[in-house]
Amino acid sequence: MTAIDLVYFNAGGGHRAAALALQAVMAEQQRPWTVRLVNLTQVLDPNGSFRRVMGFDPEDFYNRRLQKGWTLGLAQELKLLQGMIRLTHKASLKLLLQHWARTEPDLVVSLVPNFNRVLFESVGGALPGVPFVTVLTDMADHPPHFWIEPGQDQTIVCGTTRALEQARAAGYNDSQLVLTSGMVLRPSFYRAGPDQRVERRGALGLDPSRPTGVVMFGGQGSQQMLRIARDLDGVQLLLMCGRNEALAVEARKLQRSAPDAVLGFTDDVPAALHLGDFFIGKPGPGSISEAVHLGLPVITVCNAWTMPQERYNAQWITEQGVGMVLRSLDALPAAVTATIGRLPALRAATARIDNRAVFEIPEVLSGLLQRSARPLAQPVVATALGAALLRAASG
Repeated sequence: MTAIDLVYFNAGGGHRAAALALQAVMAEQQRPWTVRLVNLTQVLDPNGSFRRVMGFDPEDFYNRRLQKGWTLGLAQELKLLQGMIRLTHKASLKLLLQHWARTEPDLVVSLVPNFNRVLFESVGGALPGVPFVTVLTDMADHPPHFWIEPGQDQTIVCGTTRALEQARAAGYNDSQLVLTSGMVLRPSFYRAGPDQRVERRGALGLDPSRPTGVVMFGGQGSQQMLRIARDLDGVQLLLMCGRNEALAVEARKLQRSAPDAVLGFTDDVPAALHLGDFFIGKPGPGSISEAVHLGLPVITVCNAWTMPQERYNAQWITEQGVGMVLRSLDALPAAVTATIGRLPALRAATARIDNRAVFEIPEVLSGLLQRSARPLAQPVVATALGAALLRAASG
């Protein structure tokens, strides 16, 4: 059976979520494919050497910073990370060449930034003719060497016209580019269940008749949520703390005049978002897209603390007219009042965005597989290019 490999890692959570979403929808569509998830961290560090030395996985440091809100300076740290990736290119290439030769996929999809040079070279070296695809899980690239590597014979899948323009500027022609209608969302976001908002709000101790804000900062949560809950003392809130159990404990101790509910990690994010009227959180591509898809206007902050790859997302919110972008949380109470007063118009703006990306991408992959002229899979050492790359990587 045709094998499609989806490459992800756990930094931030959105890459893994996109991989799981695509895997799920292709299973639901009963595609004649075996869809495999490939954790890039495990391929590049198969013996867990980093964890043994440092006591945590590489992604954990990044995720802990998100929890604490320590994001200032990430633009400079990104350059250091990219320098380290270049220094370890040969070693990474060797490991990936061996991995692809052993697993022999028929198509490889990258859902990660920063590593697409070595991913592309390794697939081409190990399995000539196998299509390589990069699906951006950000609304825009943060060049250079973030998502889009110039000069590669691959397909780039973009969720916004901004990303498409960046890919063209990097030298890709239209035959290599695909524009989807948005970011990849899980299939569960497209299943309209019975409207039980009144009952479910009541079960959580919320007033069914009051406008409700959903506060969410990704799967890791953020300490900023505590300040938001205090500053919006009179606003009914649903605080989604994700995997940050310590944050959930602190949030439940807050004494507020308006009702609130605190949720820890949940697999049913759509059901939780359905309980809200507007969304408050960081300008992450996934959370913004989820909220807008379910009709929730967005309130977010964009300033020096915003991660560089997420700054265009704030611009997108303004361009689409689906929310408000603030310079600091000091302006949040006034922004919430204004949003509640404009809910009908803002909901109409969100309704104009019809994101079907998770269903569009399998069609793209199907077309690439049909056009692929790949011969029968051969081990990496059986191809001249693969053998040369492996010798270079080993040297």
